[in-house]
Amino acid sequence: MTDHLKKYLLEDRTVRVQAVRLHDTWRAAQVNHQYPPAITKLLGELVAAATLLAANLKFEGALVLQMQGDGPIALLVVECRADLSLRATVKLREEYVVPDTGSLQSLVNPGGKGRFIVVLDPQSRHTGQQAYQGIVPIEGDTVADVLEHYMKASEQLDTRMWLSADGDHAAGMLVQRLPDNGGSAARAGISEEEAVEAAAETWRRTVHLASTIKREELLELDTDTLMHRLFWEETLVAFDPQTVQWHCPCTRERVAEMLRMLGRDEVEDILEEQGKVDVACDFCGKPYHFDAVDCAELFIDKPSLSSQNPPTMH
Repeated sequence: MTDHLKKYLLEDRTVRVQAVRLHDTWRAAQVNHQYPPAITKLLGELVAAATLLAANLKFEGALVLQMQGDGPIALLVVECRADLSLRATVKLREEYVVPDTGSLQSLVNPGGKGRFIVVLDPQSRHTGQQAYQGIVPIEGDTVADVLEHYMKASEQLDTRMWLSADGDHAAGMLVQRLPDNGGSAARAGISEEEAVEAAAETWRRTVHLASTIKREELLELDTDTLMHRLFWEETLVAFDPQTVQWHCPCTRERVAEMLRMLGRDEVEDILEEQGKVDVACDFCGKPYHFDAVDCAELFIDKPSLSSQNPPTMH
């Protein structure tokens, strides 16, 4: 089975509809993790959302969605690249017991000061260019609410999202109003005012139809069946499906570089305490083992970097 994202346009080209239903990709994201149902739901919905949004990237690079707060879930992260390869992870606070059920706000943002962060990171940057980062409060009861709030706050296109996830599937649908680039009235043989009103009506009608969707339909129906059930009276222009897959670029070399950044003294302290250094990738859970000889080789002809910035995993 291969996971796909599918795109459609309404007949007048003023509204975009996208849908994705992930199984293999979502199962791969969980293979080395045992998440409680509440975390599975939130992370799966964020995975579906990132896939839907990354499908519209205009550059080679990555979209990263992060939720940070003071609840049992300290951090939710999903990275999806323009080719729709993705990875995801969760950071939990050890002092909390994560319940099997719970709302987004209670699990991530009970103190009300949490942040939702969107990063657009081009693969090739110009000199001095930084990744774009947008930050808004975590507002709303669902992942879809948070995304819609961000899109509104950042003055982007009118967007609605419906998301759902369980242990087997992560699914979502996006409806987005497209800007008028001119010429639509002439092509339709109507006035500009009539074109604006027609586009507004298409948007209202599409959102109304999409809003009839049920959580179970998102999870259980394949995309073609779902689109027919929702929009059977509409003429949809369909595009070629895009493949979605799990991909984590971690390597032993990257982990070794992280240990070098950690510094010789810190690595030797771990060796003295444990006799080895074991590191697992935060995203895919792949284990990396470094014995005393491996650790010694890390610092041959390499200066200690312990005084530099703290390590990060990529």
